[in-house]
Amino acid sequence: MSIPAFCTRFAIVAALIYTGPATARAEEGKAEIVIAAASDLKFALDEVIAEFEKQEPRFVGKPTYGSSGNFFAQIDNGAPFDLFLSADVKFPQQLVERKNAVQESLFLYAVGRLVVWVPRTSQIDVEKRGADALRDPSIRKIAIANPEHAPYGAAAVAALKKLGLHDEVQGKFVLGENIAQTAQFVESGAADIGIIALSLATAPKMKSEGRYWEIPLDAFPRLEQGGVVLAGAKQKEGAELLRKMITSPRGHEILQRYGFILPDEKK
Repeated sequence: MSIPAFCTRFAIVAALIYTGPATARAEEGKAEIVIAAASDLKFALDEVIAEFEKQEPRFVGKPTYGSSGNFFAQIDNGAPFDLFLSADVKFPQQLVERKNAVQESLFLYAVGRLVVWVPRTSQIDVEKRGADALRDPSIRKIAIANPEHAPYGAAAVAALKKLGLHDEVQGKFVLGENIAQTAQFVESGAADIGIIALSLATAPKMKSEGRYWEIPLDAFPRLEQGGVVLAGAKQKEGAELLRKMITSPRGHEILQRYGFILPDEKK
């Protein structure tokens, strides 16, 4: 791939990490809700925040996207966030147990899904071959999120083991710091194929750039995603109102459009 082409493709997904919607900048006279959000929520949460700001013009949402495990460690050490939206429910629960989060604010908001994703220019027929596409001899690097602190990475490893592929392909792993960086690796050409969140694969910025096969839900532990208002939040009211928006019918509609399953759906 030429350097200009690489840069162009890199720019498409660079916004996946540590960026918020245009409305997230501080505005005079408005209270800022500082959000630590799992990177699979990029795009979906931006839409939710835009809706929230229309309904609650006193507030602006300021999301930072990254790995849930890293956010947990930062919050546990006093990082000044108001709301934590994790890619699992374990980290929010642990914050409640450590009295770093408000117990009654703990909530489930979605169930995540995994896909095997390739760039549209790839010769690998991932839709037809499914998981077996990971065995293709042309593949040198497989991108997954770091399973040590990214729930989607842990789920990817579990799925590969269930599908009988882990030992065969683990030597080709390239680890993303979070699931958005994982998508960035494979979309940019730094990896040949990747296991990423369906919510990123279906986002407009990536949907036209690749093809995917969804990993069956029974191949990995259910990715229940939870959130919590933090005990040290400066904007507890705003964080609670945003929590209500996320779990509202409108919030659910946006999450479902990006491929998330709602917590009470039997899938």
